Amino acid sequence: MKIIVTGAAGFIATNLLPRLLTEGHEVVGVDNFFLGRREYVDRFLPHQKFQFHEFDLLDRERVISLFEAVRPDCVWHIAANSDISFGTTYTDFDLKGGTHVTYNVLEAMRLSGTSQIIFSSSGAIYGEPRVLPTPEDYGPLFPISLYAASKIACEGLITAFAHNYDIRAWIFRFGNIVGPFPTHGVIYDFIQKLRRDPTRLQILGDGTQAKPYVHVEDCLDGMMFGYRSARERINCYNLAVGDQTSVNEIARWIIEAMGLDASGVRIDRGNEPRGWRGDVAQVRLDTRRMEALGWKAKMSSGEAVKRAIRETVAQLA
Repeated sequence: MKIIVTGAAGFIATNLLPRLLTEGHEVVGVDNFFLGRREYVDRFLPHQKFQFHEFDLLDRERVISLFEAVRPDCVWHIAANSDISFGTTYTDFDLKGGTHVTYNVLEAMRLSGTSQIIFSSSGAIYGEPRVLPTPEDYGPLFPISLYAASKIACEGLITAFAHNYDIRAWIFRFGNIVGPFPTHGVIYDFIQKLRRDPTRLQILGDGTQAKPYVHVEDCLDGMMFGYRSARERINCYNLAVGDQTSVNEIARWIIEAMGLDASGVRIDRGNEPRGWRGDVAQVRLDTRRMEALGWKAKMSSGEAVKRAIRETVAQLA
């Protein structure tokens, strides 16, 4: 297949690219290096079936030109602002980098005749639901971050384009994804803080925040399994695990993995049950639809976090 991967230098795509290339696909990556890392994508440039284009997906004409030149069979649309704090500071950040970019990709698909899109959404779209674990058909949806609001808008655009222009879509609402080659996130941030000052760790919120963490290898296994197994026009699934991991647990495991004496590390916690405005403090996603399809993550949330800590500590050493 010919495949375009958006956000190709980011965390998830960096782990996706070797899978697609190993399977023999022709892959074209796009990234503007806002969050993605040049060194992450440089590893694949020698591969004869990989091309990379550096530009901003907000440039609609360049997106359309690329799609018309490549005529891809499928798009893995992973590009997004995954650092929610930016959307809090700049209120149009997710509108542009999420919603407008997704429209540009869909319009390019329409004009080039591309018929398949795999989209990375988020469990954040549910806001603070009254039903836990939260199923895919929960509603109404009241997001509490501009990031989540953008993801809902993207899903709406995808389903409308799918209905009107014979596009098939796979939408995956993630738990928190962790693993090697991170660009930010709680594990990466805590390790960097302790490298700068091994005697003190500041935690946003009171540390009781708990979410389902999915290792990126399980995440990609699930996305690929869903893509191959679910054949509706719109295929929408929570991609998560059944258990949760708290921020306090993550802090403790990182201190241990870095070989620090826990008694010598002062942990400064906030007084709020959430880390920042827009942060959903308690997340549990219903995974029964993916399990009924035939897939379940190999690692629990705790196992995924511990493995990601080991990988990130080794990478940043």
